[in-house]
Amino acid sequence: MSQRINLSSYLEEYLPEQFRQLVKLAQEKADESGQRLYLVGGVVRDILLGRPNFDLDLVVEGNALKLAQELAKVTHAKLTTHKHFGSAKLDYEDFSLDITTARRETYAKPGTLPTVTLGTIKDDLLRRDFTINAMAISLNRDNYGELIDPYNGKQNLDGGLIRVLHNQSFTDDATRILRAIRYEQRLGFQIEPDTLQLLLRDIPMLDTISSERIRYDLELILREETPEIILKRAHLLGVLQKMHPSLKGDGWLAQKFEQARLLSKKSSPLPLYFSLLIYPLTEMENEQFLSRINPPKKLARVMRDTLQIKKYLSDLSKPFLKPSQIYSLLRGYQPVAIQSNAIATDSPIARCHLELFLRRLRYVKPLLDGDNLKAMGIPAGPRLGAILKALHEAKLNGEVRTRKDEEKLVYTLKSKQ
Repeated sequence: MSQRINLSSYLEEYLPEQFRQLVKLAQEKADESGQRLYLVGGVVRDILLGRPNFDLDLVVEGNALKLAQELAKVTHAKLTTHKHFGSAKLDYEDFSLDITTARRETYAKPGTLPTVTLGTIKDDLLRRDFTINAMAISLNRDNYGELIDPYNGKQNLDGGLIRVLHNQSFTDDATRILRAIRYEQRLGFQIEPDTLQLLLRDIPMLDTISSERIRYDLELILREETPEIILKRAHLLGVLQKMHPSLKGDGWLAQKFEQARLLSKKSSPLPLYFSLLIYPLTEMENEQFLSRINPPKKLARVMRDTLQIKKYLSDLSKPFLKPSQIYSLLRGYQPVAIQSNAIATDSPIARCHLELFLRRLRYVKPLLDGDNLKAMGIPAGPRLGAILKALHEAKLNGEVRTRKDEEKLVYTLKSKQ
């Protein structure tokens, strides 16, 4: 056990007022019922590092569900409970709070969800992924702010080391391999040598992890500030290739990710990142990767569209294409897939055409519609569809601009029937 350290002053400085009030209320309820209450997880690590993190997790040696119900009643929070895990979530307007009963976990076989039994705070910290995440801060009045550090997390934090708590950690849950690399690169730490050997030994254990859990941890990587450095490290260690042998975390990807961020200042570049990650793959390889991560249908479509559009880049690289020709090649494809090709292509002409579609062509529509054409004496049927298409192409190419121009063209086309 590390020497006694009290972080009460850190808590007062670190936690916003609304969090402090909620923690104080939880403390009062826990003290009244004789339960021990702790702040746990990444927030403890980040308090010690001085990094912002308001993802609050509380652990109770006692009955977390009852405590959560009492807090929800007083604070009017939305309460969600998970009785199997003895946990609850309180949702407020601007933040949420997780409260869990201290538990012990055992794994029947690698990659499965654990079997849960009641435990102490020491048991609860032992089930964490790394020592730097296996610290807690006591919130009871009698020792408020005391750091609980049974596995020398602060020592590893001070040394900049990512260390597992036991030799079977990656075997029990191989997603910790991805997390180790993510934390290492985010924090500028190093994976401790023995932990690195265990990680390399257990890379095959990623096969025991479900598609959904693999995708979830990959998304966490892609949501980091600079995911390319994490993917590079994962590639060098052979971890990225375990998701698919053709994936690469190289300099090309880093350059393209940086461009994606510049274009996505107001929204998450996550779909763009996925599209650029699979850009060097063949369509067959992409299907294999999609099978491995089982993404939502919309994301899968974006990734497939990306490689479909890639096949048209030679056509899009031709100079003097008419806008209608560009539109014909790109219509029906997801805008994110078009944008990913604009980022990825080496052809300035193709990039110009792709960006023209995104910026203007996809929004071009004639002023006249099918009902207008019927009113002009054109009956419903293939002929009406052909005239609408010709009208749209003329609009794209700037050959008609006003409603009068469009009507004139329609009458001309009608006369040729």
